[in-house]
Amino acid sequence: MAASSDYPADTSASSLPEATVVRLPVYFRGLVELAEEGVTTVASQQLAELAGVNAAKVRKDLSYLGSYGTRGVGYDVGFLMLQIGRILGGNEPAPVVIVGAGNLGKALSRYDGFGASGFPVAAIVDADPVVVGRKVAGVTIRHVDDLHEVVGEAGCQVGIIATPAAAAQGAVDRLVDAGVRSILNFAPTVVTVPDDVGLRKVDLATELHILGYYEHRRGANRATG
Repeated sequence: MAASSDYPADTSASSLPEATVVRLPVYFRGLVELAEEGVTTVASQQLAELAGVNAAKVRKDLSYLGSYGTRGVGYDVGFLMLQIGRILGGNEPAPVVIVGAGNLGKALSRYDGFGASGFPVAAIVDADPVVVGRKVAGVTIRHVDDLHEVVGEAGCQVGIIATPAAAAQGAVDRLVDAGVRSILNFAPTVVTVPDDVGLRKVDLATELHILGYYEHRRGANRATG
């Protein structure tokens, strides 16, 4: 699922190309699958196949981490997981708060991949008093007016916007005011954040339109072929 991003500039010597940062979580997911299967070493070609890229790109990306593998052996799966985990989040959990407990918010809160990747859903808030107090995936929904308190109690570092478009900017402003500096926006609208806040947007409708374009092209080619 593609996402657009707006992150504060990183001018440190250890900063990575954005394209590499985008691919690292894909490598990490593949490594987790290998580790669960008991695999201890992986070749760049195998990791490339899991990530859907070429082996040269894998080697280039991992070289930024100072990991070059061993010729004829490959990369140590466990060590590479630690390296990538450190880069992506210091191998420390980053609790998430979801703003919006509608169908999308509930679905996201039940997604096991967040916790497995180090982003446990620690809190859910909503403006609808009807859903406040209910539990989703073991988490009690709190009122959005309590967001500042909720973020402090759960130590939330990441906010996910799962509200209708009209409420998205207000939700973002509340998160920023509560001290959250990393936000993932699922709402179908453009929101703005201060310069020191990282923002990524996942636009499901746009992705479907892009797929629709290519499907239309394939259909046109079949009709004229």
